Amino acid sequence: MTGFVTRQTVFFVDDDAELRTANSQSLELAGIEVRAFADAQSALNEIDAGFEGVLVSDIRMPRIDGLQLFARVAGIDPEIPVILITGHADVAMAVSALRDGAFDFLPKPFAADHLIAAVRRALETRRLVLDNRRLRAAAVEVDSPLIGDSAAMVRLRESIAQVARAEIDVLLEGETGTGKELVAAMLHRQSPRAPRPFVAVNCAALPEAFAEIELFGHAADAVPNARFARTGRIEASSRGTLFLDEIDGMPIALQARLLRVLEEREVQPLGSDRPVSLDLRVIAATKRDLAEMVAEGSFRSDLYFRLNVVRLNIPPLRERRGDIPQLFAHFTAEAADQTAQGEFRMTDAIRRRLLEHDWPGNVRELRNFAFSAALGLSEQPDAAPEEGAMALTESVGRYEESLIRETMTRAGGSVTRAMALLQTPRKTLYDKFRRYGIVPEDYRRSRKTH
Repeated sequence: MTGFVTRQTVFFVDDDAELRTANSQSLELAGIEVRAFADAQSALNEIDAGFEGVLVSDIRMPRIDGLQLFARVAGIDPEIPVILITGHADVAMAVSALRDGAFDFLPKPFAADHLIAAVRRALETRRLVLDNRRLRAAAVEVDSPLIGDSAAMVRLRESIAQVARAEIDVLLEGETGTGKELVAAMLHRQSPRAPRPFVAVNCAALPEAFAEIELFGHAADAVPNARFARTGRIEASSRGTLFLDEIDGMPIALQARLLRVLEEREVQPLGSDRPVSLDLRVIAATKRDLAEMVAEGSFRSDLYFRLNVVRLNIPPLRERRGDIPQLFAHFTAEAADQTAQGEFRMTDAIRRRLLEHDWPGNVRELRNFAFSAALGLSEQPDAAPEEGAMALTESVGRYEESLIRETMTRAGGSVTRAMALLQTPRKTLYDKFRRYGIVPEDYRRSRKTH
């Protein structure tokens, strides 16, 4: 590859110069960057697994035809979207190519808007695939991210290996910071779906106003200022794995639509009257007890039972304290690699912290502490507060977190009592739980043991 292809470029291949020019101009007028090729080999010479765009090709061409070109591109990277242009006699071949993984086909003659809409969907799909590849590449210890030799971690790794190859949905339960996304990624990588997309969606972080569009996509002109269709995250994960993180934070209005997707294995974009069939595996994760949420009325019972096919529990760090030294050593080594700080020196204060602290933020908190220790910051006295809005915001946040934690202790873990004491609505309180990593079950457990 020559290296000068920019992001999100369309390679348009057609031996008919007039059609090649006309369709390239239509895409360019829509703001889409295009490179046109008169033959398949010229395009192949500039495509590798890092290609960030999509391919549009006529089927009927000399030497290497569109179907052969599709097969060769699939050999380079099966997730590069390929759109085939077909004459009437080639439709059956195009349908067969769809079954083999082609993204779409356009029967001649087609309107420019149809080409633009198909290309935009393909570009969005490619963007999601590459984004998720980058996220997976950034994960620590890709081959074995779950560090620890405790009995709990050994059982968890065995369960992952057993469940990964089964075509069943999975519910992951675990507190904030325990590594639910890493477990989901391991389930995907060890499954037959590994070459296909792993699409992660944080349900609690989706703005309610845009959640439907983000998940389900929309047809052309279905929403204001959107001339072209958009592929939703659910459709983009077809043939791969859809990871629904913090499913407990999904607005209840969306839960009914998600339930239908899971039951029917099809999605209907907003404004469209044609559902799209899905080949999908779903992994959902929660840091709250969904059964309790069902009892409270904040989570649909039918969705809970649909998700709860196989359940894996990820233990908190306080229940596998024997793994702390190994984890800490791993993270300090990682910090040394990233910061060039040299050899790490253990101190009595750090050792006491590792032995005595309960790690409510779990592995995520331990990693942050390890990086601070590696940088020599862990034993420094608290810095004097800075002036300005940022310091004020941080101080208010610390006070708010402390107040909520104290109230949950007084309430014995009862969310209803804490709501009354704080005079705070349930949704607002749960939003703050998520922000500060507060888990009501921890306070109920504390109440039972004292």
